[in-house]
Amino acid sequence: MTAEEPPVRANDVERRHGPWVDVHAHPGRCFLAGLEPGDVLAAGLGGEGCDRAIAEVTAAGMAAVSFATVADLRVIGVRKDGGLDVVRRFDEGEAYADHVRQLAAIVGLASRHEMVIARTASDIVDAHARHRTALLITCEGADFVEGRLARLDRAHDAGVRSVTLVHYRPNELGDVQTSSPVHGGLTQAGASAVRAMNDLGVLIDLAHATYDTTIGALRVSDAPMMISHSHLNGPGCDNARLLTHDHARAIASGGGLIGAWPAGVCCADLDDFVEEIMRLVDAVGVEHVAVGTDMDANYRPVLTAYEQFASLEDALEVRGLAMPEIDRILGGNAIELMAIVCG
Repeated sequence: MTAEEPPVRANDVERRHGPWVDVHAHPGRCFLAGLEPGDVLAAGLGGEGCDRAIAEVTAAGMAAVSFATVADLRVIGVRKDGGLDVVRRFDEGEAYADHVRQLAAIVGLASRHEMVIARTASDIVDAHARHRTALLITCEGADFVEGRLARLDRAHDAGVRSVTLVHYRPNELGDVQTSSPVHGGLTQAGASAVRAMNDLGVLIDLAHATYDTTIGALRVSDAPMMISHSHLNGPGCDNARLLTHDHARAIASGGGLIGAWPAGVCCADLDDFVEEIMRLVDAVGVEHVAVGTDMDANYRPVLTAYEQFASLEDALEVRGLAMPEIDRILGGNAIELMAIVCG
């Protein structure tokens, strides 16, 4: 090994897998990084552990992992059933200020750990080839935009490559799955945001968006999109956050991806999650399935550590998928979509 070569990690020896990519996650609760000491959010949510998370994603051999901000973090709270809901309105300037805080903290994290920020698909491929992990900056919710599309430009300049239109707070862009419809789908402001992200090369994420909002975005967008973390509903498995077959197929028909979500919504263990991946494959085709773990901010997660990607690979092979198909699901499809949208 020369001085320029990175150290070989244990699972790099004779590894057979392609690049593994997590299209949606909050490793180390990265949305809490950069808070002032004594901030109520840090006290209530237990603080962040980003340095520990970086060590875990690199040790697991991940090629790229999403580090997602949470746009409506300041105004959502936890219900008695463990779900999330909006508890108040934003104060003036609060949404953008907190977005800036989270984004700066994640960019600083990448710098501190000498991680490449994944601005293009080739950044991920190169990271995998060098046995490194690229940091994919994403924003869960576009509440920070507030009608000022130039804020999307600034986010893109900082390295953001995917933005979710809506989260738990019904904003001016469209309706959310977990609240009663306000707009009847995508709004004119939402359409403008979609076009702006198309122009910038930012991947639009329709997780949390209603079917009508999704259809509206599909009509406007000239680039494929994704739903970064969800799975199909079905008999005995129904939840507002899940997708009908029509919803999932609409995204796939536009060339997009569904990130399978290992949440305790109809999943009790990793085997259940594998079953949900297979259901998605049957519904939309293997070329339209990815993985979005929602790591470190998930609801009753059944995948709790990145080292479990190896077990996931093995389980999918047992279910009859060929290794090239598994490689697509665990990262290849996400890289292809990023190449189309972001370059």
